[in-house]
Amino acid sequence: MERLKVLVVDDESRMRKLVRDFLTKAGYDVLEAGDGEEALDIFFKQKDIALIVLDVMMPRMDGWQVCREVRAYSAVPVIMLTARGDEQDELQGFQLGVDEYIVKPFSPKILVARIEAILRRSSRQNEESTLKCGGIEIDKAAHQVFIDGQPIDLSYKEFELLTYFVENRGIALSREKILNHVWNYDYFGDARTIDTHVKKLRSKMGEKGELIKTIWGMGYKLEVDR
Repeated sequence: MERLKVLVVDDESRMRKLVRDFLTKAGYDVLEAGDGEEALDIFFKQKDIALIVLDVMMPRMDGWQVCREVRAYSAVPVIMLTARGDEQDELQGFQLGVDEYIVKPFSPKILVARIEAILRRSSRQNEESTLKCGGIEIDKAAHQVFIDGQPIDLSYKEFELLTYFVENRGIALSREKILNHVWNYDYFGDARTIDTHVKKLRSKMGEKGELIKTIWGMGYKLEVDR
């Protein structure tokens, strides 16, 4: 079986070696970058990187900017590493489409376990399947959305959000459920990131955006006739 490639990005060589040793032992091929610019060069040259472990604070280009550049072209899973446990930093990370957020110091064994869990989930999500309802068509394999046959351009998290709504059409979804399933993150009372993404998603969907109903005091529901 082909070994999956993981890109580890951190300006501390000691940290890169620690993560590399554990990932190599777990059966992964590990690529390393010491700053954000080097990380992007490697990412766009390799094309087949399965996951990125990305430090936030780095010289030349920080982890936030790297994540923005990657998300503009790819839905590859990203795990952010940070020395801070700041709530706003975590929110910013998930708004950028980060899959997991780990505060240093951390257990390398736990990091490997989370990487394996994310890759399993990513593999399931990328299985060929098409969702259709109410003039909305989602091609999960190609990561594309069509509204009445016309393609629309969605960010990674907007795509995940719409997919979750379509898969659960007709069901009232609390913000807690949405945050846990789309952002893979425990709900702690701040719904701004969800509301912001729903607003942008509705706007991009045009008239079909009206299918996403607000359930006041709870969350949202996608209502379709067929």
